[in-house]
Amino acid sequence: MSLKDEVGLFSGRANPALAKKIADYLGIQLGKMEIRYFSDREVYVKINENVRGEDVYLLQPTSPPANENIMELLIMIDAFRRASARRIAAVIPYYGYGRQDRKDQPRVPITAKLVANLITTAGVERVLTVDLHAAQIQGFFDIKVDHLFAAPIIIDYFQKKKLLDLVVLSPDMGGMRRARAYARRLNASLAIVDKRRPMANEAEVVRLVGEVKGKEILIVDDMIDTGGTLMAAMEVLQKEGAQAIYATCTHPILSGNAYEEIDKSPLKELVVTDTIPLDKGRIKSKIKVLSVSSLLGEAIKRIHENRSVSSLFV
Repeated sequence: MSLKDEVGLFSGRANPALAKKIADYLGIQLGKMEIRYFSDREVYVKINENVRGEDVYLLQPTSPPANENIMELLIMIDAFRRASARRIAAVIPYYGYGRQDRKDQPRVPITAKLVANLITTAGVERVLTVDLHAAQIQGFFDIKVDHLFAAPIIIDYFQKKKLLDLVVLSPDMGGMRRARAYARRLNASLAIVDKRRPMANEAEVVRLVGEVKGKEILIVDDMIDTGGTLMAAMEVLQKEGAQAIYATCTHPILSGNAYEEIDKSPLKELVVTDTIPLDKGRIKSKIKVLSVSSLLGEAIKRIHENRSVSSLFV
């Protein structure tokens, strides 16, 4: 039997464009499903085709509005479980609440774990995700987790640009491992911004470690939310005499005035992926979007065929 006879790919409303690209990669049609609100904003889901005995993949990043998208995902999972799908996998390109992965102060929750519990209890057997904010979140699940990385896609793009005298910069200590991997693949030097956060969504640079004067800089992060960390890093880089500044992230949340701040910044280019759909009306020429559809599509294909996906993890 062909893949289209054995696999169902269905999409919530969070990122249907990415789901369509994945379906095209797999050579299948997106499954038929109705999702709408009742007048009081309760979510209604109805599957409009037979899925009994099928392996189904439900694509739904839990990006803003995170609470609505998480609830929609949970209801989708329950609908497919009650429709007798054989196996259900949640494809979550962006895992919302990933920043709340530990108790870093008294009397706070570990919400990343709570969300993992909700998804598991709803009835999935596997989660497929991209660039978790903290790798330890994989351990919050008691089911199989395939944690993919967008780095090969992004690195390939920058290799083709042939930037000279490149320095890869991590905007904080937590991103050093990611930056080191980029620097190794791009044959670049490494630098880091030592920062602290006075409060959530605010960043204050303490010092810069590394030589950046006269260099081309690539700032590497897993996500950009308000853009505060990026702006603070660029400010210190300009003061230290950086020649040109590029930036990349997997998950472009871009909340608040982030689009406008990026557009008027000294940034040459911001390279992101389509794990989260962007506001097309606010995208400026500085933002370049790369697709993770082939990465996720290939992972789905290999999982279904019981082949190794380890080569996609690097």
